Amino acid sequence: MKALYIALGAGFGASARYAIDVTVKKLHKHWIPFETLGINISGSFLLGLVLNSHGNWALILGTGFAGAFTTWSTLAVEAHSLVKSKSHAKAFTYLVLTFILGIGAAGLGIALAN
Repeated sequence: MKALYIALGAGFGASARYAIDVTVKKLHKHWIPFETLGINISGSFLLGLVLNSHGNWALILGTGFAGAFTTWSTLAVEAHSLVKSKSHAKAFTYLVLTFILGIGAAGLGIALAN
C-alpha cells in the first residue's frame, strides 16, 4: 500500500513540475534556469514541512510528490549546459543559489512543522 501512496504523489509531482517548467519557459527567458531553481526550492520546503508528518502524508507529499517534483538530473544537465556554453559565472550562481536556498527552504519547512 505504501508504494501506491508514493506513486500517487509522484504522479502529481511530476505533472506539476512539467506544467510549471513549460509555462515559465514560455513566459520568460532567464539568464539561469529559474523554473528549475524555483521548483527545487519549493520542493525542498515542502519536504521539510512534511518530513515528520503523521500517517501516510510523508509518503504521499514527501517521497512521492516532492521526490518527483524536484529534479537533480535537470539541475545537473542545465548546469552542464551553462558550463559548456562557457557561462561559468551563471553555472556557479545557479548551483550556489540552488544549494543555499534549497537547504534554507528545507530548514524553514522543518522549523515551521515543529
